[in-house]
Amino acid sequence: MRIGYARVSTVDQNTDMQIDALKADGCETIYTDKRSGSTQDRPELMAALKALRQGDTLVVWKLDRLARNLDDLRSIVRDLEARGIEFRSIRDQIDTGGAAGRLIFNLFASLAEFERDMIRERTMAGLAAARARGKKGGRPSKVSTKSLNQARTLLSDEANTVEDVAKRLGIAASTLYRHLPKGGRSALPGG
Repeated sequence: MRIGYARVSTVDQNTDMQIDALKADGCETIYTDKRSGSTQDRPELMAALKALRQGDTLVVWKLDRLARNLDDLRSIVRDLEARGIEFRSIRDQIDTGGAAGRLIFNLFASLAEFERDMIRERTMAGLAAARARGKKGGRPSKVSTKSLNQARTLLSDEANTVEDVAKRLGIAASTLYRHLPKGGRSALPGG
C-alpha cells in the first residue's frame, strides 16, 4: 500500500498540488499537515508513520515536505527501512527500494540541507549589509515618537496608570510597556 504525506508551512498555503501528485502516484491514503517542517509537532505525519506496515511505501512530493534537516530526514527513513517500509519522493525521483535509490536519497538529503544553509548564510549576510548601511529590520513600531513622548508626559503624573495612558493613546498596554525604559514608571524621571 502507498501512503502519502503532504505538508505546507502555513495555514494560508494549500496542499492541492501535492495531493494531486500523490494520488497520481497511486497513494490510497494521504495525510496532510499545515505546520513548519522544522517542528516535531506534526500529528498527521505521526499518524502516517503509525499507519505504515511492512511492505508499504511512504510517498512525499518532495524531500523537504517530510523534514527540514538532514538528521530528521535520515532518522525517519532509517526507521522506515528497519520496519521494512520503502520511501519515495516523487519530485526528487527517489525510491529507497534499492541500493541506488538509497544512495540517491542520501545525496539529495545532503544537497537539500546544503541549499538551506546557503540561503540562511545569504540572508544573514544581507541583513548585516543592510544594518551596516543604517537600515533597521523588522516591523515598523506601532508607537510613534509623538505618542511615546505623550505617554512619558502623562506617566510623569502618578495619577495615570500605564493601562489608562495606553487606552487614551489607542495602543495596547503591553506595547507601551515594551517602549518604556526597563522598570516601567519607576525608570521615568521622578518615578
